[in-house]
Amino acid sequence: MNELRYVYAVTRPFDGPLAEDLRGVAATQPYALHHGDLVAVVSAVSADEFDESPLRANLEDLDWLTETARAHEAVVAALSSLTCPLPLRLATVCRDEDGVRRMLDSGHDRFLDTLKRLDGRVEWGVKVYAETPEAQEPAPAPAREPASATTGRDYLRRRLQERRAAEGTWERADAVSRRLHEELSRHAEADRLHRPQQAQLSKAAGHNVLNAAYLVPREESAAFVASLDELRPHEPGIRVELTGPWAPYSFTGEVGER
Repeated sequence: MNELRYVYAVTRPFDGPLAEDLRGVAATQPYALHHGDLVAVVSAVSADEFDESPLRANLEDLDWLTETARAHEAVVAALSSLTCPLPLRLATVCRDEDGVRRMLDSGHDRFLDTLKRLDGRVEWGVKVYAETPEAQEPAPAPAREPASATTGRDYLRRRLQERRAAEGTWERADAVSRRLHEELSRHAEADRLHRPQQAQLSKAAGHNVLNAAYLVPREESAAFVASLDELRPHEPGIRVELTGPWAPYSFTGEVGER
């Protein structure tokens, strides 16, 4: 079987082995490939699934993409307990181990600079959602509804009220997002604003208004979380979610070579 090399992350040499039961993408076992003063954590994967043409098709398959992303993140999370990893983008694939070494050589100085910048830092994610009437589950209709409530005029009136309520929630969520981002950025070394997630992909309730990432020194994480708790609004229709700490995916740059 023709095998390629899937690359999860680049690190400095680290002490301790990867867990024997750790599994990566396609249920493969990751291992450390040492090359000079850098290490790439890789898996041997089938070309039938990860070569250019099948990979392109697989990336259009939401179930495959979700499963692969989870496996990728699990390996990076395991690495985070051993060292400070530089996560590579999802589906970074090289032809063979020599291809991995060429990638390490070509990006050597940038890898080291980025690892130095990210050492001891973690990523926290903050999302703000507007839970507008359209995003909420419709209330069940009463057993008996007055005939007047079923007229076209009453229907239009309800829709107008819903639209105005939604616009008001959006405006308040936008104001909350701006205030949160401004304040939280002061508690972080760097920040990134990502494109809001689509509900059909994220499966989260409501409309995503803010999707931000913050780079924070690990020892200052408790203060960052506390600052968010102080700023968190208690307004109907607005939800704030905190995720992390993660390996600093949003602050690594894009790397990949086949």
